Amino acid sequence: MHRAKVFGRCEKKTGIAPVDRLIGEVMSREPYQSARRVFWIMDNCSAHRGQKAVDRLRSQWPNVVLVHTPVHASWLNQIEIYFSIVQRKVLTPNDFKSLYELEQRLLAFERRYQETASPFQWTFTRKDLTTLLAKIENKRLASAA
Repeated sequence: MHRAKVFGRCEKKTGIAPVDRLIGEVMSREPYQSARRVFWIMDNCSAHRGQKAVDRLRSQWPNVVLVHTPVHASWLNQIEIYFSIVQRKVLTPNDFKSLYELEQRLLAFERRYQETASPFQWTFTRKDLTTLLAKIENKRLASAA
């Protein structure tokens, strides 16, 4: 990853249109607009999963490359790590007087996070992944026998 930036939005509803607005906001800015490829790591939410989503987004932004994380593997997705930080530092306790107050706190946290964040230090190595995958495969083979 060459650079990262959190682009926050507060939308009334989830779905394809809000996802497209977010991607449009990002892709209309440099360096993303002129980049040869921009990888979007996404979970398998219905608003952006499958080949239909890939085709829809590539038709609007030809340099977009959608990469879907495996189902039940949110720990692979950097934004899920950010969301866990937001959950702990912004949303707990859930004592907002209004949606507007919630939105303002989320956006303020985003601005602050942009100023203070540093890259995550991964401790899960390629070797750890190979060991885990072998363990899963051995369990699968044992249960199939």
